[in-house]
Amino acid sequence: MSGIVLLLIAIVVLLVGYVCYGGWLVKQWGIDPARKTPAFELEDGVDYCPAKAPVLLGHHFASIAGAGPINGPIQAAYFGWLPCLLWILLGGIFIGAVQDFSALFVSIRNKGKSIGEVLEVSLSHKCKMMFSVFTWLVMLLVDAAFADIVAKTFAPSTGGSGSVAMASLLFIPMAIAFGFAVYRKHAPLLISSVVGVIVLALCVAGGIMFPLVIDNITFWRVAVFIYCAIASVTPVWILLQPRDYLNSFLLYFMIICAVIGIFGANPDVQLPAFIGWKLNGTYLFPTLFITIACGAVSGFHSLIASGTTSKQISNEKDAKMIGYGGMLVECVLAVISLICVGNLTSDGAYAAIGTPAVVFATGVKTFFEAMGMGAQAAEIAYTVICLAVSAFCLTSLDTCCRLGRFTLQEMFQPKAGAQPTGLQTALQNKYISTIVNLAFASLLVVAGYDKIWPLFGAANQMVAVPALMAAAVFLKKIGKGYKMFIVPMFFMALASMSSLVLTLIARVQAIVGGGLDATTMFTDVLQSVIIVPMLVLAILLLIDGCKYIFANHEVEAA
Repeated sequence: MSGIVLLLIAIVVLLVGYVCYGGWLVKQWGIDPARKTPAFELEDGVDYCPAKAPVLLGHHFASIAGAGPINGPIQAAYFGWLPCLLWILLGGIFIGAVQDFSALFVSIRNKGKSIGEVLEVSLSHKCKMMFSVFTWLVMLLVDAAFADIVAKTFAPSTGGSGSVAMASLLFIPMAIAFGFAVYRKHAPLLISSVVGVIVLALCVAGGIMFPLVIDNITFWRVAVFIYCAIASVTPVWILLQPRDYLNSFLLYFMIICAVIGIFGANPDVQLPAFIGWKLNGTYLFPTLFITIACGAVSGFHSLIASGTTSKQISNEKDAKMIGYGGMLVECVLAVISLICVGNLTSDGAYAAIGTPAVVFATGVKTFFEAMGMGAQAAEIAYTVICLAVSAFCLTSLDTCCRLGRFTLQEMFQPKAGAQPTGLQTALQNKYISTIVNLAFASLLVVAGYDKIWPLFGAANQMVAVPALMAAAVFLKKIGKGYKMFIVPMFFMALASMSSLVLTLIARVQAIVGGGLDATTMFTDVLQSVIIVPMLVLAILLLIDGCKYIFANHEVEAA
């Protein structure tokens, strides 16, 4: 199968989905460009801060992408390219992009509040608390998985590179300077962006010429968490907005390079279209729909859309481009990842090549070599791709740490009129809540992302269920179209819950069977402890939401 044909099919289908289905959703929900957004209404210079649409798209896309659209399709490829492609396209258009767009829209219409707070307004305080506990557990998994992935891109012994480490460090002061120039000195965005991209290229070159080689995975894990703690509490205009915006150019560059490589080399996808329904002891359902994760739908995206993006959007009309469009760009990246692994393997077994990030970078490098590029040029391209993957993960990670801080603060926020307890007062402090959040996440890091990822996938997809439900409840409440959420909501519930149950059974059997080393035993027990409350909370939330969705209620004012 031609890689060009696969990519063209994906791009055409996604464009049609954006124009037709995305445009239909805009009309159904009543997007209003004249309506004042929370970024202006509640501007505080820390979390609520208006951003120009290109800047916010950069932040949003860089934050939602992470490692998911690369890791997921590569790990699921052993079922064949056809089921992966169908789920990426159909799941992306009708579930993933709908969830991201609706979460952003609903949060905008609720003063930039999170999905948990929207549930409190629409249903009950109990639903808010259940959702907050549930999502906080998921964000611990995200923090742990992505922190481990980023650390491994820095340490040579785990497939990382000192060049990636140095370039990532150089990005930080550059982003701070960009934010200061644009938001405090009011420098023109176009000129600042051109200068920023040039300096970004110099940072990459500096990383390649002067690599920072520290081959100690523990050191890098600690360093990553320290950075995330700082990024979680600083005003968004200082680091989060400018860093993600400038990094987005690196990420766009990575995608463009991969597309050029595919069209220039026309790689043959030797992976069969379909390999089987049951492989490696797992069935296509639910495994494929959980493993591909961010490449088609990710509950984590709804937390970003309602957690940081909704507090920075300047105009409601940009919600379609940022929420719906950002997800579809991620689907393109997922298809590129599928083409890379399909070109390198005939059975989807990528482990001999390296981690999924290495597989992706190797695939693009192979395309360039096939185009006649020299070995040195191909190696530079490989380094830049690895750097971009690391940037994807780091932007998702620092955004998630901020969201974890938000969620903890929401969970321990006293009810209206009630006096806060000592613990509630302490956790309302952004520094304390950040430290607590990262301390719990660090306990999971010892397992490594490869052991965390299967649990993260199911838990992450489970977040999509209450996110879709919250949007349906709110839209029904204000008399807007909401029935497009019902089938996706139940499908994601069935897939994610069945996957979590299967994971729990496997973990319990391993624990009871004995013979595990201390680290594996700790990981299996901890994952089992996390899975049970996740399942219970998700079921209770779904029941409460369905009671409202399928009952008759009067329409309230939007």
